[in-house]
Amino acid sequence: MATSNDLKNGMVLNIDGQLWAVVEFQHVKPGKGPAFVRTKLKNVLSGKVVDKTFNAGVKVETANVDKRNMTFLYNDGSGFVFMDVDNYDQFTVSAETVGDAGGYMLENQEAVVALHEGNPIYVELPASVILEITYTEPGLQGDRSTGGTKPATLETGIQINVPLFVEQGTKVKVDTRTGDYLGRISE
Repeated sequence: MATSNDLKNGMVLNIDGQLWAVVEFQHVKPGKGPAFVRTKLKNVLSGKVVDKTFNAGVKVETANVDKRNMTFLYNDGSGFVFMDVDNYDQFTVSAETVGDAGGYMLENQEAVVALHEGNPIYVELPASVILEITYTEPGLQGDRSTGGTKPATLETGIQINVPLFVEQGTKVKVDTRTGDYLGRISE
């Protein structure tokens, strides 16, 4: 148990049996009336974001979430297999739990797997990853300054939009939160 004054970004709360991660919080002390804490909470399982206000000093139930550094080993068809880098235990995480992150993971890539009571609840990837483009239409001469985009398939099978001048075989940096192209990587 903690009070609403102890809230921090990333903290996981147990509200009505559901797990909610604190995305933003703001302590507000108005000129009149009692202080309160305005928060933005994200449901750990569904990803739904809600705004919630707590009175200052109110007790809130915190959830014990164990975040572990793990290495993604392979996808066995029924789920994604991760290995704990500390004790070499292997966990199979369902595709529903991994969600969109599965489109940005290569074998032997580091990730953070959050466990609640021994069950995986979500997978956190680095903010960006480097992936190779396996297929995209060839660009035309003169396409460099128009600012247009075209679809490209990455080595993991996911499709993103890239500038017209990017060619097949190019390594690109991709934002794992939005799927946006961030730039080319020169080797």
